[in-house]
Amino acid sequence: MKIGKLFWLVVIFLFMLIQFVPAGRPDTIPENENDLIYNNQIPEPVTTILKTSCYDCHSNETNYPWYSYIAPVSWLVAKDVREGIEELNFSEWESLSKIDKAKELDKIIDEVSDENMPMPIYTIMHSKAKLSTEETEQVTNWADSYAESLFE
Repeated sequence: MKIGKLFWLVVIFLFMLIQFVPAGRPDTIPENENDLIYNNQIPEPVTTILKTSCYDCHSNETNYPWYSYIAPVSWLVAKDVREGIEELNFSEWESLSKIDKAKELDKIIDEVSDENMPMPIYTIMHSKAKLSTEETEQVTNWADSYAESLFE
């Protein structure tokens, strides 16, 4: 019995201790002058989809939920956001060349069509982020037409 109590005391102590290890979450920046949505005429349904399903990991406007402040989950969230921003940052969209924008739009089409994005682990906690067939079509059609319009 004493070993069981000691075990749980150690577990609780370690859990409390790891809360002091920083997660390294990227800062949230609410206003981004190079943002995709703020600088382009994007259909409202696509804007909603991007904000709901993409912007938490692919912009400077991450909305961190309560669990992203509790270790060890905070470390995983921070890692995913850092990697997402590194891969594609909609907040820096206007700083990309036309060629780079076209490449990113092609990647969006591929990732969304193949159901790799949004990441399945993200949609577990954010069920509204999961894309329906119709939403997938809306995003891929928009990305395709936007890519074509870049070179007109």
